[in-house]
Amino acid sequence: MTADTLVLGIGNLLLGDEGVGVRVVEALQSGPPLPGGVTCLDGGTGSLVLLEPMQAVRRLILVDATLDGRPAGTLTRLTPRYAADYPASLSAHDIGLRDLLDIFHIGEHGVPEVVLFAISVEEIADLSVALSPAVAAAVPGVVAAIRMELGQ
Repeated sequence: MTADTLVLGIGNLLLGDEGVGVRVVEALQSGPPLPGGVTCLDGGTGSLVLLEPMQAVRRLILVDATLDGRPAGTLTRLTPRYAADYPASLSAHDIGLRDLLDIFHIGEHGVPEVVLFAISVEEIADLSVALSPAVAAAVPGVVAAIRMELGQ
C-alpha cells in the first residue's frame, strides 16, 4: 500500500449499528474524491490481516462503534496511543483491534499517528443490515469530520 493515510472502517454490517464504521467508509468513497495519498478500507470485524495495511501508513484514521453509554450517534474524536486509551467498551471486535494497535509498539515499523472516530451506539442488533435512525443520521457528520481531518 502506498497511501500516506488509511481510513479504516471497522464493524460487522450484519449487526446493525455495529457496522457504522464500514458505513462511514462507504459514504466517504461514494462522495467527492479524497485527497491524494488517502486510502479507505472496509476492515470488517478486524483481524491480523489488517496489520500490514495499518503498518504501511503514516496516519491511521479508525472509525468504529462504541457502547459507551452516550446517546446513539454521539461522535467522539480520540487520539489513543495504547489499548488502555480506547473507550472502555468498543463493540465485539475491540480486543483484536486493540491488540493490533499494541503490536505497533513492539514491532519494527514504528507507530503511525492514530485518530479514532468512535460513534456511540445503544445496542448491537441481533441481525440487521440497517443502522438505527440516530446512528444513520450521524454518518454525514462523521464523514465531514474525517474530511476536515484530511484537510478538505
